[in-house]
Amino acid sequence: MSAEARIQNEITTNPVMLYMKGNAMFPQCGFSARVVQILQHTGVTFATANVLEDAALREGIKEFSNWPTIPQLYVKGEFVGGCDIITEMFQSGELTTLFAEKGIAHKAEV
Repeated sequence: MSAEARIQNEITTNPVMLYMKGNAMFPQCGFSARVVQILQHTGVTFATANVLEDAALREGIKEFSNWPTIPQLYVKGEFVGGCDIITEMFQSGELTTLFAEKGIAHKAEV
């Protein structure tokens, strides 16, 4: 399966999909760790793909999204952004609004 086909399958199959360095239990970069913490704080169920395990995936995800950095978050098949965008959306409340609009179960803001 090509990297593009794999990515398309993963973002279609998983409502919240994070391409990152490492995995949710052991992030291998600070930016990936921050996005994992945000997602865990919001209480969403999410899948991850470790781009460090597959060079074709690491390059393929950048081409797929036309975004040069990792991590990359997809919600319901749509690219949302990287670490800075996700952090800003979380701080402003936009991230939980996005989850609500897309029908993704999450914790309400406290």
